[in-house]
Amino acid sequence: MKLANEEGDKKLKLDTNDLLKSIMKSLDRLEYIKTDEIPNIDLYMDQVTTLMDKKLRAVTRYPKEDKILTKTMINNYAKNDLLPPPIKKKYSKEHVLVLIFIYYFKSILSISDIQTLLQPITDKYFDNGKEFGLKDIYEEVFRMESAEIEMLKKDMMEKYEMAQSTFEGMPEEEAEFLHQFSFICLLSYDVYIKKLLVEKLIDDMKDKMPKTNGKADKKSEEVKEK
Repeated sequence: MKLANEEGDKKLKLDTNDLLKSIMKSLDRLEYIKTDEIPNIDLYMDQVTTLMDKKLRAVTRYPKEDKILTKTMINNYAKNDLLPPPIKKKYSKEHVLVLIFIYYFKSILSISDIQTLLQPITDKYFDNGKEFGLKDIYEEVFRMESAEIEMLKKDMMEKYEMAQSTFEGMPEEEAEFLHQFSFICLLSYDVYIKKLLVEKLIDDMKDKMPKTNGKADKKSEEVKEK
């Protein structure tokens, strides 16, 4: 009986290990959009959505269903000052870079917070005609990606091992779920704490920004993802 339980525990651990290996492989496939992958010519709306879809669809949760970027989203971003308006219905390379930032931020931050983050960047560095511009900021930020992925993988493995050590002595039919639940809780708590920190940093930025008449905040609340 004891031998059967031990073999069952090993199988459960192997199944979870396989899942973790699959997640690790998917992390290895994560790559940001390089600036040289974005055309140097101005693009129409359809070309922008096609480009974003091609580059980002593979890393969505539901690749066949999830919306990457729609025309309505882009129009709302421009209307509510998250994105500088297009020139004669065309979007530059820098427009695409701003949209990439918005795409990553919008899964964890409010539209108002994204506006607080990006407005100083677009005001000062968007199409500024100077040697240092938005392209340089984008490349500097995203070049840290590889090192960050490796640290993330190491941290994930540590949390996984910690989760596997929980609920000792539980029946094998319950152990896998409880270990997986523990793992999810650890990852979720990490995300929660980091989100709190990001929000505090944004609030600090907002306090230091020149005061507005409140129109910007009201407009940002009207943005709808469709």
